[in-house]
Amino acid sequence: MIEVEHLSKAFAVKGKAAKAVTAVEDVSFTAADGRITALLGPNGAGKTTTLRIVTTLMQADSGTARVGGFDLRSDPAAVRAKLGVLSDARGLYARLTARENVAYYAELHRVPPAEFARRLADLADLLDMNELLDRPTQGFSTGERMKVALARALIHDPSHLVLDEPTNGLDVMSTRALRRLLLALRGEGKCIVFSTHIMQEVEAICDEIVIVAHGRSIAHGTALALRAQAGTASLEDAFVALALGQQVAPTAEAA
Repeated sequence: MIEVEHLSKAFAVKGKAAKAVTAVEDVSFTAADGRITALLGPNGAGKTTTLRIVTTLMQADSGTARVGGFDLRSDPAAVRAKLGVLSDARGLYARLTARENVAYYAELHRVPPAEFARRLADLADLLDMNELLDRPTQGFSTGERMKVALARALIHDPSHLVLDEPTNGLDVMSTRALRRLLLALRGEGKCIVFSTHIMQEVEAICDEIVIVAHGRSIAHGTALALRAQAGTASLEDAFVALALGQQVAPTAEAA
């Protein structure tokens, strides 16, 4: 389980010592094990900053978060051991092969060589990336880079997975491969949190949705519950109404 309570984070503006920009003001949510939770919000809402805090890449100014029962501030090493992270910047080493990129992270997590070989074979089959394994990642397409980065994030078999915009720039087949993998991981009881702008993906695979706007979490529930709350026929309209405060035509039931 990932538990987030009243996170806030502000950044100083260069050259303006007395001012700061608030990226996250008050975000709270709970993501359960065996569930896929989407973090949904407009650009600048604070989604990426929230995920960077949860994954220990930066510290919050206030608030708390726990991953698998471990507190980010008091035990960040235990949190990192439980997490598999796919950041918005894939960050592959261009001169290394796909296999070498994943192997490096396996060694950081002290995955035994035999276990690494077994897990990589399974992931390569799931992600349809066997033909990529022994090629340098320089020049890889967006979808190929995503596959390598995802295999790297999963190689130590983490119990919690955090993905920032995982389908950004992917073609249809890569998106379908990612969807199959996430559903399989959910079936294994993994806790999965990801941010996205694509409503179709949210409705296809997500169990819970957290809507974030202006640095605050403003709604949390299933797609059906959010549509009912907003009185709209579609999740997109519910998002526009709840996150952006724009009026949309009500459903027949709501009217």
